[in-house]
Amino acid sequence: MNKDETKALFSFLSIYVGSTIFLLSILLYIYYNDELKAVAESCSMEMSNASMQIESDILNSYMKHKKYIPKRLENSDINYALYDKDQKVIYSDLQESQSVDFSKNMYESSAFEFYITKMNEETIPIKYIAVETCIGIDNRNNLKVYVIIKLILSGIFIGFIGFLLAKILLKPVRERIEHMDKFIKDSAHELNTPVAVLMTSTSMLKKGKNPDKMMRYILSSSKQISQIYNDIHFSAFNEKNENVFEKFNLKVLVKDSVEYFNDISITKQITIHNDLDDCIILMDKTKTQKLVNNLISNAIKYSHNNSIINVCLKNNILSVEDFGIGISKIEQKEIFKRYKRGTNIEGGFGIGLDIVKRISEEYDLKLDLKSELELGSTFYVDFSSILNGSKCDLNKES
Repeated sequence: MNKDETKALFSFLSIYVGSTIFLLSILLYIYYNDELKAVAESCSMEMSNASMQIESDILNSYMKHKKYIPKRLENSDINYALYDKDQKVIYSDLQESQSVDFSKNMYESSAFEFYITKMNEETIPIKYIAVETCIGIDNRNNLKVYVIIKLILSGIFIGFIGFLLAKILLKPVRERIEHMDKFIKDSAHELNTPVAVLMTSTSMLKKGKNPDKMMRYILSSSKQISQIYNDIHFSAFNEKNENVFEKFNLKVLVKDSVEYFNDISITKQITIHNDLDDCIILMDKTKTQKLVNNLISNAIKYSHNNSIINVCLKNNILSVEDFGIGISKIEQKEIFKRYKRGTNIEGGFGIGLDIVKRISEEYDLKLDLKSELELGSTFYVDFSSILNGSKCDLNKES
């Protein structure tokens, strides 16, 4: 990724992850407070039950006229101590070394929670029961760790999802930028050849060398530049153009295109043959010209030097056949996509066949291709669907 893409990615992640984690933090904070109350209530209940159990055992013993013998509780996490009326220890297994605060019913120190119960039986020497436990504080600490770990793991997950989303969102933008960069480079390369030929021919013409040949090269280069400009303009602004339907003979249009490109093909010593029958259609003439011109231009581009191109119009089917480099089976599936070129060593922007496909789809023309590597390619366009404007009349009315 370049610097701008990296900056955009981090900006997106910062906003997305930051806002999501902020919202998640609020929810976890609410959850933490609710769980904290539940932990405190649970701990208080356990200590209260333990205190009630001890008090009950003491009362039962003295009712039977027996001395109460302290014993360990079943819950090993709870300790207790017994005190007389002077708050002196009768029995204690408390782990807290500090003295118990009898002024409070329930309190906590740094490591333990205490629950104090006062007995009011005059005949019983035990007056205070102090219950000690670390369950509440341990559960509270575990809850903190759980919430923090959950927040960290959620942050990592959210960051990962955000990164994937950013990559998915940036992918088409990145591809578009790459296509534009490639298009600009191809434009410079594509225009360089006819411009160089034009300048060289002009220079040679000034010196009076081969004026007829130099004029043909100048004409060829001028037409190439015009064709390149028209393709770029059509590809960029076609959406804004309205269709202008007119009835015309496709044979005449194709013949004019063949004559036009004979001047361009001279630089590769390519001869264009044509065998054309009449075919009356109702269609936008400019777009039809674009379709035909791009098929012939593509054939010239990928033909070998000193070869021929056959342009045929029979049974309402236009075919353009070349004997050039051909197209592999894999490339045939993508050759009509925009910016897709048959081979990187040839010129072009990869928009010519895209224009052909778009016009064919617009008028419901059947487009076909037959090709073999190193043997050449033949493109077919079937105009049967718009003979005499049968299809276009409906489109025009709608």
